[in-house]
Amino acid sequence: MSERKVLNKYFPPDFDPSLIPRRKQPKNSQQVVRLMAPFSMRCNTCGEYIYKGKKFNARKETVEGEDYYGIKIFRFYIKCTLCSAEITFKTDPKNTDYTAEHGASRNFEPWREEKAVEEEDRLAKLEEEENNPMKALENRTVDSKREMDILDALQDIRARNARNERVGQSVDLLERITVEEIETEEDRERKRLDEEDEKLVREVFSKVTVPVAGASGESETRTVTVKRKAGDIEPDLDKLLPPTSSFTSLKPAATPALKKPKTDLKKSLGIKIKSKPAAKAAV
Repeated sequence: MSERKVLNKYFPPDFDPSLIPRRKQPKNSQQVVRLMAPFSMRCNTCGEYIYKGKKFNARKETVEGEDYYGIKIFRFYIKCTLCSAEITFKTDPKNTDYTAEHGASRNFEPWREEKAVEEEDRLAKLEEEENNPMKALENRTVDSKREMDILDALQDIRARNARNERVGQSVDLLERITVEEIETEEDRERKRLDEEDEKLVREVFSKVTVPVAGASGESETRTVTVKRKAGDIEPDLDKLLPPTSSFTSLKPAATPALKKPKTDLKKSLGIKIKSKPAAKAAV
């Protein structure tokens, strides 16, 4: 089983392929091939529609007596998917297409009809020009005029597009300039407001040097930030200092007088005083 998977087979040195007899086949033999329907068709027997791309196991044969400039024409046999009726079609090298031959009719395809009509008109025009030189001259004149009209229209479209592009660029430039001016005004306004805020902060908050009593009893100076009221009246410095501040005021605080503790002379001398009994109530 493993040797069927190899790519190369063993050929002995004395192998001669010319000695192998050729298999005799009939002249018009058929081959079984797997193909897809080249066009959508309808069965003439049962009316079943067979869409393009449907897969079939078909029989293939060469059409005898028909060719196109030496190109062979092949015929294919398939069966209808519903009634199993035989359907045949063959290749068309002239139009690089297929033609339905028997058992089914090809569905209508409008684009194929348009191409056929255009081809017929072209051939008729060429035949007419060959027989009538004046007609050929008139046709060439009409074609050249049509080409000039197309070029003029194309030039107008290009000029219009260029003009629209310039207008668009100018509009974009104006919008950009307007946006820059607006941004500049906003920056100026923001800068002015910032300066006013800084000025107000400098007016409200100011640093003042305050004398403070040191640990050794000598007076020292410290710089503190005080908050001033917005107005023309300048309050006292004591009112500006916070109440929880640990700094002393400019005015020295009065030291309270020390009170002497009271001493009981009677207890210190050891004198005991007896209390008098209460008077008896009168009968």
